[in-house]
Amino acid sequence: MKQANRPRIRREDLRDDPVEQFGDWFCEAREVSGLDLPDATCLSTVDEDGYPDGRMVLLKGFDERGFVFYTNLTSAKARALRRTPRAALTLYWEPLRRQVRVQGEVTPVDDAEADAYFATRPRGSRIGAWASDQSSPLEDADELERRFREARERFEGSDDIPRPPFWSGFRIEPRAVEFWQEGPDRLHDRFRYRRSGEGWTVTRLFP
Repeated sequence: MKQANRPRIRREDLRDDPVEQFGDWFCEAREVSGLDLPDATCLSTVDEDGYPDGRMVLLKGFDERGFVFYTNLTSAKARALRRTPRAALTLYWEPLRRQVRVQGEVTPVDDAEADAYFATRPRGSRIGAWASDQSSPLEDADELERRFREARERFEGSDDIPRPPFWSGFRIEPRAVEFWQEGPDRLHDRFRYRRSGEGWTVTRLFP
């Protein structure tokens, strides 16, 4: 169902900090019906040949330090980030007709933070992390099922499934964040935050 047009966004409607503004929009996205994965985001990196490479991941946290996601450290995205520790996120909330783009430098999360998040994952997801050699060639689905069964047997009867040493998270520290909202006749609202010293400069952009 098409979302009714909203009033235009004015600069004074926005917070001075983009992470706080993101928090406001993210809370709205979590409340809207018809949006199952408000935390789904396209992570864009640069591959070894210099080509942009995008894939969907889940945003698992954000605060004044940046935006966090997790992955297998042998995956293509993790290898790309070690070579070029810069990335972008793109979130689109279709029922709200809103998009957010984040761009910044990337650093690994520390072990304590990764351990704490891993412990919150469903049991099957924790076992699956042990079973998958992410991004590596796979002969067939039977091999993956076999590896999962072996990992499940390894941790049979134990709720303490530790985080694999090859699985952790990354944090994107934003240098630029853009907020976009659909407007009538393609007269959309776009505001870009750019880091300026200890604060942010906010600029309205043509759609």
